[in-house]
Amino acid sequence: MLKKILIGIFLLIAVLAGVGWYLKPTVNGPLLDMILGRQIEAPEAETLKARLKVPEGFQVGVFARDVPNARMMRMTKTGDIVVTSNRTGSVFLLHRDGNGDGVSDGRSLLLSGLNAPHGVAFWDDYLYIAEETQIIRGIYDADKRELGTIEVIFTGMPSGGNHRTRTIGFDEAGMLYVTVGSSCNVCIEEEPYRAEMLQMNADGSGARTFATGLRNSVGFDWHPETGGLFATDNGRDLLGDDTPNCEVNLVEEGGDYGWPYAYDNRTPDPDYGIENPAKVSASLSPVHGFGAHRAPLGIKFLKSPNTPNEYQNTALAALHGSWNSSKLVGYKVVSLHFDDDGAVTEKDFLSGFELNEDVIGRPVDIEQGPDGAIYISDDYAGMIYRVGFGDVAVGFPGVEIIVPPKNPLASIEPTELATNKAAGALIFNSNGCATCHVDGATEGVQVKKLEDLKERYTLETMQDLFLNPPGPMPSYEALSEAERRALAIFVLSSEEEIKKLAPPKVNF
Repeated sequence: MLKKILIGIFLLIAVLAGVGWYLKPTVNGPLLDMILGRQIEAPEAETLKARLKVPEGFQVGVFARDVPNARMMRMTKTGDIVVTSNRTGSVFLLHRDGNGDGVSDGRSLLLSGLNAPHGVAFWDDYLYIAEETQIIRGIYDADKRELGTIEVIFTGMPSGGNHRTRTIGFDEAGMLYVTVGSSCNVCIEEEPYRAEMLQMNADGSGARTFATGLRNSVGFDWHPETGGLFATDNGRDLLGDDTPNCEVNLVEEGGDYGWPYAYDNRTPDPDYGIENPAKVSASLSPVHGFGAHRAPLGIKFLKSPNTPNEYQNTALAALHGSWNSSKLVGYKVVSLHFDDDGAVTEKDFLSGFELNEDVIGRPVDIEQGPDGAIYISDDYAGMIYRVGFGDVAVGFPGVEIIVPPKNPLASIEPTELATNKAAGALIFNSNGCATCHVDGATEGVQVKKLEDLKERYTLETMQDLFLNPPGPMPSYEALSEAERRALAIFVLSSEEEIKKLAPPKVNF
């Protein structure tokens, strides 16, 4: 018995040594952690503040921590975030930031005991979740944060292999798309659906192949203006540090994107492409190459109207990071800027996860809220980061921050602000507004003080108030739209000045 155990140990060591020798020129990074699904201890706030970098005007914080193996995300209609944890078989709900500190107010467990849940999507009243071999859904009540009875709508996706994650999403017409990765680094697949994107009806019926030759497309999204479907794809390994590119493809119905016969711009794969020139020449080339081994996962077009102009219709892509490269590459989020002619410019957006071969995070997916806040999941540190611009607050769990007051006039140029403020002051005085809002202006009148207006009103809601005021406030519908705007600007910008308008007391 002991002899058999020793022989088994020897064989195991020999196999590991052989694999190590084969991979030695290029293996680097957190490979063992990746294989075992092991997370690191979440970095402290000071480390993150020192390491993480975003473009000028943005700020980054941590929306939630201790989210095990945080992968794909979708926001509910009430602002909560559903996040999958495929290695734990769970789906979590991170509660929205209700107090304005940039941090999740709590969390719930929506589901557990699933088989590698990964993709998540909403359509109509349903929450959809993609497991390894099937897609499930249930009615979701966003207000009550409750998920109803689960039903299976699609089965038959293959299990096992190198790529077990399944990502899902809906187009505007309500068609459901699913990506299924390859079983291997490079091979001829025999199982159905491998290395494909599928399309089906929302109830799971009518499933068919939409596109092929996609080795492992983990993320996809639609361009908000053109409607083009763009998907990331992970290039094959073991061809050196620089070949082939991981990529973004414009996925078209019936398209073949090359794997396992071709990569990059119809370059024949050394294993299968040389003997299949017809398949190589028929393959579609990517619209953008990230470089080799970056491992792009989630991709998201920024669609909120509060997104800065230079990032409107820009896509963010999460580069999970390399293992099959002698020098670590990836480990960041990049922005992809699409020109009118289809060319793509790549820029760093959130970087610092890797520094001098030290890795503190691996980004996975991106989601954006209607206020413009950007959320990024990290399955290595178990974090959800929040990136803000302008008045969007960011913070760190357990670290108290001072939330700056909102400024509804922040977007108005100084000259325009001064002009409207002066005009609004004349309207305020000529309409006798001081009578009801300034202490001592009129004897015997109970004053309604103007307090905390910037916290309670935007410029638009203040203008609407003048048209439909609560009693006994008179209506200002006789004012023009420009006059109501000027009055709103004056009131919102002059709260402290108005309080000082009270006439001096005179003693006889």
